[in-house]
Amino acid sequence: MAETINIEIVGYNRVELTNTVNTAFTEFGAQATPATSEVSNNVTIPEFFSTYNTLFYQIPKTGETESHEYLVKQSSEYIGGAPINLEIEALQAEITNLRQENLQLQQTILTLTPAQ
Repeated sequence: MAETINIEIVGYNRVELTNTVNTAFTEFGAQATPATSEVSNNVTIPEFFSTYNTLFYQIPKTGETESHEYLVKQSSEYIGGAPINLEIEALQAEITNLRQENLQLQQTILTLTPAQ
């Protein structure tokens, strides 16, 4: 006799996952404590930003780590940059649709234009 087993799969898209699960492993890194505003290596927040401002133009714009791109990505994930990312994705989709529509209109013009 055959037995039926029901399996339920719960899937998350990237935005839902990052909003639901802490993927930054902040438990293992240097964290500021609200009481002292210092990270675990005794650098104060003002000292950090002073150093950051001093090094600003020396930091590469892009890169997997140690870059402005990396800082923006990490900070966006931490503060919940999903709405901004969703808006960017929507705008990119709109641009793609407009490009396709433009191409179709150009093709229509070519077919309607009499040969000379």
